[in-house]
Amino acid sequence: MAKTSESGKKAGAKASKKKPAPRAQAKTRYLIALGSNRYRQGPPRRMIGRAIKALEKAGLDVKARSPVIATDPLGPGTRRYANAAIRAKSDLSPPELLTLCKKIEHKLGRRSGRRWGDRAIDLDLILWSGGCWSGEALTLPHPEFRKRGFVLDPLAAIAPRWRDPVTGLTVRHLRHRLRRNIPVDRRGNHP
Repeated sequence: MAKTSESGKKAGAKASKKKPAPRAQAKTRYLIALGSNRYRQGPPRRMIGRAIKALEKAGLDVKARSPVIATDPLGPGTRRYANAAIRAKSDLSPPELLTLCKKIEHKLGRRSGRRWGDRAIDLDLILWSGGCWSGEALTLPHPEFRKRGFVLDPLAAIAPRWRDPVTGLTVRHLRHRLRRNIPVDRRGNHP
């Protein structure tokens, strides 16, 4: 009968030098809003398509795309916007994805300027599957998304049951409340 060591291996048997394969990081789900109203780089609808292709090329796994809708500008912008949303998976953390979005915006012609002005492309992280996030340059959920039909309409087309971690309401409910002008309690659903 072979002797066994404390670890249960047979005496004289070589211990395996292979390390276990690293576990793949779980993919995180994101909802991203897209908007464009400047024609310098191409029509706004085409700019949204180019931005989605750039996100996919950078490794985002786009699971769903909303229809592109036309909306009036918010603030002093002069042209109508094309707005859409995507539901995607990524290994990137929220700050890493924000950095990627900013690089794509710059590559597609977005330049710093006045707030609420016309822009070639705008990529906003709205929600993520990790709940709430607060950092130096990013807050999730997006602080203003509950007040914006041009964000909620496309989101409701691709993720109507996604819950806002602050209010506990689904995207569909938030959209309904906005359309009916019912105030949303932003204090959260915590007792």
